[in-house]
Amino acid sequence: MFDPATTAILRAVLDEVCESVSQAETGARTHVASKILEAATRGDTSPEQLKQVGRQALSQAPTMWR
Repeated sequence: MFDPATTAILRAVLDEVCESVSQAETGARTHVASKILEAATRGDTSPEQLKQVGRQALSQAPTMWR
């Protein structure tokens, strides 16, 4: 598990990356969260690294329009 400071960073990055994604798009948000967590588990915990991972995941996320 992550310490409280890292958890706060993960939440903030997810919120920022997904700010334009509807709350109803749980598939896309879950995909992004999963990729951000994977990166953090590998040791990539800087906000910029995590945002980059999150943005890339968002571009590949499933949506109801694809």
